Amino acid sequence: QVQLVESGGGLVQAGGSLKLSCRASRSIFSIDAGGWYRQAPGKQRELVARISDSGSTNYADSVKGRFTISRDNAKNTVFLQMSSLKPEDTAVYYCNADIINIRESWSTNHWGQGTQVTVSS
Repeated sequence: QVQLVESGGGLVQAGGSLKLSCRASRSIFSIDAGGWYRQAPGKQRELVARISDSGSTNYADSVKGRFTISRDNAKNTVFLQMSSLKPEDTAVYYCNADIINIRESWSTNHWGQGTQVTVSS
């Protein structure tokens, strides 16, 4: 069963930093393209950042210069380093990834369970 395991959320003061991690739960699953989305109360889920299999990245305008997405292919993990956090960054952050089953040669898109990020003013 495919599972993305997220970690790193929490409560931080404005101006602080957090680093989110998202890894595939089993070694037979490889993350191809991956990304982070967020959903604040009463708002639609929105893209924060994505990274391709080759390492190309794109960001929402609201986080450019503050957030950095990266990946460690050896650890099958995608990261989101968040700096200069603002109260408006408060949301549930979801990992999303195109996952390849390297044993059975199939792929699927999958969401993580979400991790809460709260930025206090």
